This record gives sequence, C-alpha cells and structure tokens, in this order.
Amino acid sequence: MSILIGKNKKVLVQGITGREGRARTKLMLDIGTQVIAGVTPGQAGLEVLGVPVYDTVAEAVKIHGTIDITVVFVPAPIVKNAVIEAFASGIKLAVIVPDRVPVYDVMAISRAAKQYGARFTGPNTLGILSPGVGILGMIGGNADSVKKWFKSGSVGISSRSGGLTTATAYYLNKDGIGQSTIVHVGGDSLIGLPHPEIVKLFQEDVDTRLIVILGEIGGSQEEDVAELLSGGRITKPVVAYVGGREAQEGTQFSHAGAIIEGNRGTYQGKVDSLRAAGAVVVDDISDISGEVKKILDKLEE
Repeated sequence: MSILIGKNKKVLVQGITGREGRARTKLMLDIGTQVIAGVTPGQAGLEVLGVPVYDTVAEAVKIHGTIDITVVFVPAPIVKNAVIEAFASGIKLAVIVPDRVPVYDVMAISRAAKQYGARFTGPNTLGILSPGVGILGMIGGNADSVKKWFKSGSVGISSRSGGLTTATAYYLNKDGIGQSTIVHVGGDSLIGLPHPEIVKLFQEDVDTRLIVILGEIGGSQEEDVAELLSGGRITKPVVAYVGGREAQEGTQFSHAGAIIEGNRGTYQGKVDSLRAAGAVVVDDISDISGEVKKILDKLEE
C-alpha cells in the first residue's frame, strides 16, 4: 500500500510539452505511473511519448473521464491558474513542482483546494515516490536509478529537503530497508501538505510501520509533529533529522521555507520537542538507517 499515489490512479501532466514536463513524463511512464493525458494550451492534438495533449484540463477530463492527480510543470506565474483549473475539473490532488510560486498565489490555491475538496503538495517539490507503484513528479532522477536504489518496504519518509530525501533513501536501501512512500513536501514557506498531514496519512497506512521525518529550521512543521506524537495521534515510531544546526537568527538555510525568526523554528527547539515527544532524533542523516533498523528489529520480536 502507499499514500497519495496508487497503481490505479489516473495522472495528468500540465506543461507536458515543455522540457521538464516531457522529461519527467518519461520518468513517470518508465516507472509505471498511469499518465493518461497532458495539457498545454495551444498544443491540442499532439502526443508526448504516446500521451495525448489537450488545450484544457476540462477537455482531457471530458475524453478520459475522472482524473485523480495532476503533476504541474508550468512556469511559476501561471501555476495558480493551472492548479485551480485542475481542481475545478474534479482533480483532487495536485503535485506542484515549480519553485518561486508567489505566496499570494499559493494562498489562492489553498482556498480553491478547500472549495473543491482537493489537496496539493508543494510548491517547490520533487514529488512523491512509492517503489513498485509509481512516481509523481521528478523524485529519483531517472528510471534506472529509481529501480536500483528505491525498494518497496515499510518505512514512510516525509522530507522538506530534496537532497536529503534521495540521500536518506540511498542509505536505507543500501541496508536493505525499503520504503512505502517517499514524499518531498516542498521547500517553500507555504505548502499544501506539510509534515503533520503526511505523518497522519502514514499513521493510517497499514503497510507503513515506521516514519522518517527529514526536517529543517524555520516554521513549525516539526514541532507540530511532536504535538501529534505527544497527543497520541501518531503511535508509529518516528526517526527524525533536523538540518540547519549552525544557522543563526535571520539566516535563510537552503530555501524560503527554512528561515529562523527570533526563537521560532530553531534547530534546538525542534530537536527538543521531537525528543520530548518520543521521537528518535539523529545528528547525521547517515545514522538514520541504523536507528530505523534497530526499531524495526524490535517490532519483529
């Protein structure tokens, strides 16, 4: 089982005829994702890797019926219109890959998501990967590396860092520990599904036995996960890493979503809250695999 993605989920790619859209559509198809349509205004009638292209999402839905997910590769200034168009056409999940999407546009997307009963990950996300199931976005790089380094298993990963996402999966798979689903929540200050929401989905997933959190300074996502743990809403084991230990107040670390303001979002505050709630917090990402293995071994006893 997996979260957010599934073998039977029908996927649309907005911006499919662009360089990134075309390249990542190939990745998704090669891994088995059911990409059934693409949208680029003015390009109706074309095909990209055998996938038909339409001018609008509504046209694609009219031809193919219900579409579950859109993966968005359009330029940042038109992301808002593209995603809202998808929601209005009945699509319930958007994976927003572009960065530099204006905050006010993300707020508008968030309002539209509530209006239409939809969800979104990102902006500024590598996407979602469930080994043996499929990919949404560009996580993993290429099909050969995905097939080599990402194996199916019982560990769910929720990450704020694209680089740490793939590095952690590498360490885990090297030690024979596979993943149920890997979610890069996005690196911007305002995103659709942050750590707490992803962790709750992993809690409900019967095939996820342990959750790995890859956090960063800035914001309160990690503290919010700690509150879920303390409140008993998350009962599965959590192993966490928080990046940005050396950052000072006012420092932007990595991207817009990781900035310290006063005492808010500090490294130590996140680490202390997670540990107090019962999570295992490591100092180096290379230590994650060892801690995960210890916990999984105990679960087998």
